[in-house]
Amino acid sequence: MPIRVPKELPAIKVLEKEKIFVMDEDRAMHQDIRPLQILILNLMPKKAETEVQLLRLLSNTPLQINVEFLYMCSHDAKNTSSEHLERFYHQFKAIKEQFYDGLIITGAPIEQLPFEEVDYWEELQEIFQWSNTHVFSTFHICWGAQAGLYYHHNINKYRLQQKLTGIYTHKVLTPTWSILKGFDDIFDAPHSRYTGVKRSDIALAKDLEVLAESDEAGLFLVGNKNNRAFYAMGHLEYDRETLEQEFKRDQLKGIQPNLPENYFPHNDTSERPQLRWHMAASLLFSNWLNYAVYQNTPYDLTKLLED
Repeated sequence: MPIRVPKELPAIKVLEKEKIFVMDEDRAMHQDIRPLQILILNLMPKKAETEVQLLRLLSNTPLQINVEFLYMCSHDAKNTSSEHLERFYHQFKAIKEQFYDGLIITGAPIEQLPFEEVDYWEELQEIFQWSNTHVFSTFHICWGAQAGLYYHHNINKYRLQQKLTGIYTHKVLTPTWSILKGFDDIFDAPHSRYTGVKRSDIALAKDLEVLAESDEAGLFLVGNKNNRAFYAMGHLEYDRETLEQEFKRDQLKGIQPNLPENYFPHNDTSERPQLRWHMAASLLFSNWLNYAVYQNTPYDLTKLLED
């Protein structure tokens, strides 16, 4: 089944070339079913790239999904045109009375800032609070995961000695959780961050459980025991070239970044990186949509207010 997106969203052309079934709003209006309502709070600078990455993963189920995008109006987006935001994104004030089956909160390249110094922190806190009563299940990614753990559980991030970047092997710790159904014992996933969250702090939160982690990269996936929130520290949504693009971007800035670990064959930047995490990415997002959202969300989303 397709994902439903605004008719002229540029990401549609990319997805159609990949033979991904995308349905525009006009066609979807004629289908007499209750699709899942998914909201994506896109905090990444290059929003169009993140749109493609996430829509690609959300399309990999037999469910019909209505996807909407949200941006922070308290932040000046320098890498995305105002026209794109006005056409395809909502401000929070426009959707705050609506209800959603699922919410995805992306990462953002601001992890070195204290949360309170982020220019849209006040607005994001309002969205976090709103999600408790207007969203059935929320999937947080990287900085979005750290921010969510800080807001909902008072778990702070800590600064790493150097940027963690590369592809790392992870162990599934709780295969009985439905979001990890079908996973092998180990899987690969990208990380790209300057900060982390301590396992010992997660252990103090009685409603959280560590679901997957890496000996090298640390925590990867944390779940709320009621399936209403998940926190992924890595970037399974990344494309093959994303870490390479970030590496070259940092070089141009004069940062002298570390070479992403386990990424370039023979550590040779002229060689094409191997793509070995998209199977896990597709499975994780499909499981989230199917087990955490579709099979549990109320048909009448206004019943979320009764929880």
